[in-house]
Amino acid sequence: MTKQESFKRRVRERMSKTGERYSAARRVLLEQAEARAARPGRTWISQPEVVDDRVLDATGRGWNDWCEIIDSWEGSDGGHTPVAAWLQSAQGLDGWWAQQVTGGWERITGRRLPGEMPDGTFTANKSKTVSGDADMVRKMLLDDDLRADLFPGKSTELRSNPTAKAIRIGFAQGVASLSLTEKKPGRVAITVQHSKLPTSDDIDEWKFYWDEWLSAIDDSSS
Repeated sequence: MTKQESFKRRVRERMSKTGERYSAARRVLLEQAEARAARPGRTWISQPEVVDDRVLDATGRGWNDWCEIIDSWEGSDGGHTPVAAWLQSAQGLDGWWAQQVTGGWERITGRRLPGEMPDGTFTANKSKTVSGDADMVRKMLLDDDLRADLFPGKSTELRSNPTAKAIRIGFAQGVASLSLTEKKPGRVAITVQHSKLPTSDDIDEWKFYWDEWLSAIDDSSS
């Protein structure tokens, strides 16, 4: 959805709530946008995962507004869970958006680094569509001997039920969850979420590893 389409949708939503004509609802929203733009800026320590337009469209407030609201709450120093619960109970956000807004506020204010989870560990994500058969790749990931061929030099341990949709594999550092989706015969999308990494520096190292690994899978199947 483009910014223009998003704005028009907000105008229509306001019209349905207030009974205003299109021009009046549009003028109010433009004035609100101008007021936000004129407000002294806040320094963002890092970027949130959700862009400002999307959080504004879904919740009625942009990131700077949410940061001010949370900062002004007396319990904001209590950590991720209390803040997310308060956003649900006091601000009317559903569970998913309460988590997203809390995480975005933590990133913007420097309470959480990029890739950092609420428990203080870090997660690296990588995905690629490669040549190969999804069933065959899955079989190799589940079999101890075949998995050793997939990850030479790495000590691995199967951490999930063999019938689980996502295959979880333990490494000496963290746990990787691999999801396989067949795109068409001979092509499979592999999504990797490597969690429980101890430091932010590990994110780049494992992203590089998984990028090389996915390329190797693609080359070996070509």
